[in-house]
Amino acid sequence: MPDPASRHLAQLNVGRLLADTDDPRVAPFMRALDTVNGIGKRSPGFVWMMEGSGEPGTGNTEAKVGGDPRFVTNLTVWEDVTSLEQFVWNTVHRQFYERRAEWFELLGKMHFVMWWVPGGHRPTLDEALERLEHLQTHGETDHAFGWSHISKAGLWQQHRCAAE
Repeated sequence: MPDPASRHLAQLNVGRLLADTDDPRVAPFMRALDTVNGIGKRSPGFVWMMEGSGEPGTGNTEAKVGGDPRFVTNLTVWEDVTSLEQFVWNTVHRQFYERRAEWFELLGKMHFVMWWVPGGHRPTLDEALERLEHLQTHGETDHAFGWSHISKAGLWQQHRCAAE
């Protein structure tokens, strides 16, 4: 594992929308992408985000998983777990997280993964999907993990997903 002073925390979150990105059923989510992503980018500890086309209101919805137009991804890097946790649970992001069932299918398997990267590393979507597959296959390890693997994380316990 890299020296703690030179490592950052990468995270991938994958979801499958209930409808296409231009469907009114997911419009509130799509309209909020720029706002929520902007807050994330301005949050203390934010390092990097995989960007899409840059078109307003699209976030990174162009990055498809398996060619499926309803799969959307969020891939970011943070200085540490505390920074990510503060963004997820103590900003407007939390309101949209709590409404996720309005816009996303229940996947029935892990769809969120974190892992440590060397400072300056920008993971690719393929790398992130490999980490997610590793987590799904092997459970939490130092290679790929969820919130419960990090002893410093605490806010997730109050807000975590129901067992899927």
